[in-house]
Amino acid sequence: MTRLAYLFAAAFGLAMALAAPATAQVNIDDKLPLCSACHGENGVPTEKNIPVIWGQHQGYIYFMLRDFKLGQRQNDAMTEIAKDLSRDEMMALAEYFSKKPWPNLNQPRASAEDTKRAESAIVSGQCGACHGEQGMGDSVQPRIAGQQRDYLLLTLTEFRSRKRTNNPWMSDILGTLAPEDMDALANYMAGR
Repeated sequence: MTRLAYLFAAAFGLAMALAAPATAQVNIDDKLPLCSACHGENGVPTEKNIPVIWGQHQGYIYFMLRDFKLGQRQNDAMTEIAKDLSRDEMMALAEYFSKKPWPNLNQPRASAEDTKRAESAIVSGQCGACHGEQGMGDSVQPRIAGQQRDYLLLTLTEFRSRKRTNNPWMSDILGTLAPEDMDALANYMAGR
């Protein structure tokens, strides 16, 4: 485990321990329709550039909501939604969505050429160090296997161009990859 991943995991563990009693008392029923409007009532997002959050890791969901609230991650809709969420609401939403089943988006498998290019990029970028060998993530590292292809490509592109600034390490790694590598990665991970 990298030092950064260890620190994130430790911070999340502490946050979970401190928030557990309060989270159980938070009513998020009024927030769920707002989430479902984009992320889907059945876990399938309404647009291809919106991420699947059903079955995503609790720590990762919490950190992304926190980053939107603090302005460390930018998205007009999510920034507006997150700005008024309390810490306990963010924790409760993260717990709720993490317990949902990951939806099958029926995305096609990557071509042999994309698979070869993606596997090479995964090794050189050390993607498995955080996202796991199969892209399933863990705790505060997101599951990327089976994620929306267009969302994956958008995310990779935003990290590479440094438009997305809430994880500079990702920007450094992706800055070494060619655009064709990122396209192959998005196709490969979406089809897993």
